[in-house]
Amino acid sequence: MNLINLQDVSLAYGPLVLLDDVSLGIDEGDRIGVVGRNGGGKSTLVSLIAARTEPDTGRVIHNRGLRVGFLHQRDTFPGSTVGEFVLGERAEHEWAGDARVRDVLRGLLSGWDLDSAMANLSGGERRRAALARLLIETHDLIVLDEPTNHLDIEGIAWLAQHVTGRREALVVVTHDRWFLDAVTNRTWEVVDGRVERYEGGYAAYVLAKAERQRLAAAAEERRQNLMRKELAWLRRGPPARTSKPKFRIDAANELIADEPPVRDSVELVRFASSRLGKTVIDIKDATLKGGEHTLLDDLTWQLGPGERVGLVGVNGSGKTTLLRLLAGESEPSAGFVRHGKTVKLAHLSQNITELDSARRPLEAVTEVREHITLGKREFTAGQMLERFGFRGERQWTPIGDLSGGERRRLQLLRLLMAEPNVLLLDEPTNDLDIETLTELEDLLDGWPGSLVLVSHDRYFLERVCDRVLALLGDRRLAFLPGGVDEFLARRAQTPDARVPEGRSEQRAAEDTGAARPAALSAAERRTAQKDMQRVERRIDRITAREAELHELMAQAADDYTRLADLDAELKALTAEKDELEEAWLAAAERIGD
Repeated sequence: MNLINLQDVSLAYGPLVLLDDVSLGIDEGDRIGVVGRNGGGKSTLVSLIAARTEPDTGRVIHNRGLRVGFLHQRDTFPGSTVGEFVLGERAEHEWAGDARVRDVLRGLLSGWDLDSAMANLSGGERRRAALARLLIETHDLIVLDEPTNHLDIEGIAWLAQHVTGRREALVVVTHDRWFLDAVTNRTWEVVDGRVERYEGGYAAYVLAKAERQRLAAAAEERRQNLMRKELAWLRRGPPARTSKPKFRIDAANELIADEPPVRDSVELVRFASSRLGKTVIDIKDATLKGGEHTLLDDLTWQLGPGERVGLVGVNGSGKTTLLRLLAGESEPSAGFVRHGKTVKLAHLSQNITELDSARRPLEAVTEVREHITLGKREFTAGQMLERFGFRGERQWTPIGDLSGGERRRLQLLRLLMAEPNVLLLDEPTNDLDIETLTELEDLLDGWPGSLVLVSHDRYFLERVCDRVLALLGDRRLAFLPGGVDEFLARRAQTPDARVPEGRSEQRAAEDTGAARPAALSAAERRTAQKDMQRVERRIDRITAREAELHELMAQAADDYTRLADLDAELKALTAEKDELEEAWLAAAERIGD
């Protein structure tokens, strides 16, 4: 059944036309992802759909009695308690007996005091409360504008699972590409006043757009190559990601048949080694504290040349604090941190240092460097600004007139223009649109250095990093061969026991489900942990040797006998590494049971 129709809708703000003669429809069962550049009209479109904004011309027609739930970016909050705001007039026995309400509270407000005042919450916490309130209510259509903002990886995974289990139609604006692929079956791209429609989620949209560009020869070659490159990564990635798209497999294979891997990891490691040497950052027997709380204890870890590490963890586990330790901005309580002599480090923190508001973006970038070499190509400051979304006159707009997202893009570009060989990035994707994210990924593909990334954007993290480490709240830094999926699985095995205050103990006990198998004894747990640490050390040694072998093979390209010996050793190490990873996962499952 049809729910909403937009007929010949146009809307402009002054000379800026956001929507021009757009006609669209939303039906029952639709799960629509809305994508496009920042400022291109995405939020305006969903505001029109939710009847919060009137078009200049045309009509927005709602089905009679349609119930629309709308999460927008500028919610207002009454002077009430969290419980009153989220649950309304529901009595405790009423909401405590509702499985959906309990699921929402557990997923978004775990551990919250429902009697605390909304006025005492941070902006991100208020946003979570508003999302919880919307999901508790019943609607025919849910419209979400950037729902993943202020959610961590676990929260985003929970939200995806929750909304896919609901009956309501869904329209969502988000830059989180993993979330788009997990929850949507159609994609709308807002571009130049038009809304281009595609069947399928984000991966299907990438292919369809690349095919349209190829067949019509309408887009310039570099952007098409970016699409193909990202598609190649999608198709070569984990089966869970490639099983979702509903595009034609033959067309996809034909499109990427000659596409090389997104990164030449061997060449990048070789180049990074020549720039950095063997030592990048070494942490030895370090204890890291946050106030009186010990975050990491007896940590020994080495960041090698060319390594690309994604860092995930539960909130408050110390991810940002660890980045500050790596950057030399703080000292461990015990142990030491050593940087290599040739390390040139850049740290993008979540706290953006304000630039002179009267200056222009082009001036702010050229004062760092006028040219930068990426791979075998040289780019000017103006060309790099274009890649980061500053086109034409926008390069000369006073910095004080830029949005928060634009200022963050500018700060990131200034860091990269300094040509560091070690990058520490703390939530770099905040406020970046999808087109800018793909440009950043493409830039990092050819960047020869070591990288540590903290991000709630799962797609970006998996796309940019080669391995994942986790802070699980047990004062250890754990290597996760299974990546983010393994992190979520391990967190699901040890759920946060906190529940919103006001629930009865009986209800909390019911939520824990069936009895779990008996836990390991303390001695068995220590043995399993030692097994994991032993395996991790051996995997690290194998990884280092693999890098050496790749370099030796490049040097022995004309010595076929030597090359065969090196290749045999590499294959043996790869097989051993696979067995070790299986042993590590088995030990992890024993601890998690």
